[in-house]
Amino acid sequence: MKRTILIVTTLLVAGAAGGYWVLRWQPLRVVAEPPTRNTALDAVYATGIVESTLEIKLTPRTAGRLVALEVDEGSVVKRGQVLARLEDADLKSTVDEATAKALYADAQAQRLARLRETGLVSLDALERARADADAARASLRRSREQLSFMTLRAPADGVITRREGEVGDFIAANQALLYLSGTQPLRITADVDEEDLPRIVIGQRALVRIDAYPGRIFEARVAEITPRGDPISRSYRVRLALDKSESLSIGMTAEINVVIAERKNALLIPTTALRDDTVWVMNGEKAAKRSLRLGVKSPDKTEVLSGLSDTDVVISQPPADLSERSRLQRIVKP
Repeated sequence: MKRTILIVTTLLVAGAAGGYWVLRWQPLRVVAEPPTRNTALDAVYATGIVESTLEIKLTPRTAGRLVALEVDEGSVVKRGQVLARLEDADLKSTVDEATAKALYADAQAQRLARLRETGLVSLDALERARADADAARASLRRSREQLSFMTLRAPADGVITRREGEVGDFIAANQALLYLSGTQPLRITADVDEEDLPRIVIGQRALVRIDAYPGRIFEARVAEITPRGDPISRSYRVRLALDKSESLSIGMTAEINVVIAERKNALLIPTTALRDDTVWVMNGEKAAKRSLRLGVKSPDKTEVLSGLSDTDVVISQPPADLSERSRLQRIVKP
């Protein structure tokens, strides 16, 4: 009985060992593909906003109730055109009063000037009358200027892009009522990380993607780099001049790639194939490790400068247990 149990146990152990070696030498199924050739683009990425090169915030200098709006968002206006009016009845009365006082003071000064020629009034009386006339005219000018503040006019040709009030609202002094954008070409203002700023210079080409136009690329050039950054976000503003902006609108969001270098016919591999600066390639049915010198790296593709050839087959998603003793079975990427 004991011999029978021993024989059965021996057979079970031998069977388990055989199963282990079958599994051990079963080929690993790996996705592998040769490198590809395409353009490698070394670029600085940033996000920004489409804006006008000239945007003016229109605010009344004197508080008052809004009684008339002559324009709305989207209105095209000319310089000097009336845009809005605030309630000004009291100021008109002030102007009328100042006008009457100025006319009276001027008439008095002229009358005393004639009397002075005859010696009936003193020089001092004439000079006081002339001073009163000058003061009355100055008061009239001030009243007229204050009255003019109640009418908002366009300081330049442009388009009204935003309105912040309704007729009947009380508008405080220096409260934005309208926003005017000039007719100059649009631009993009982007925030660039301070670590990337040394790589950017005036005149560099940039590729722009606008969320509102998926699949379309807009060309731009670096036009300005602000000399002072934001210490909180650790970024600097970079302004880009668009080559063509006729289809864009102010306020659209944009993704920008400022081109640092562009290499045609570069050797590219999937970024998922990399383990630091090495990749696994198929050498027949075996795996072999290669050390590479890398160039531009993106989430999808990475440029290889040396260490790989076009004929190599790269394992694009190497398993964690892959070694140089592993047997491989290639799966062609669909």
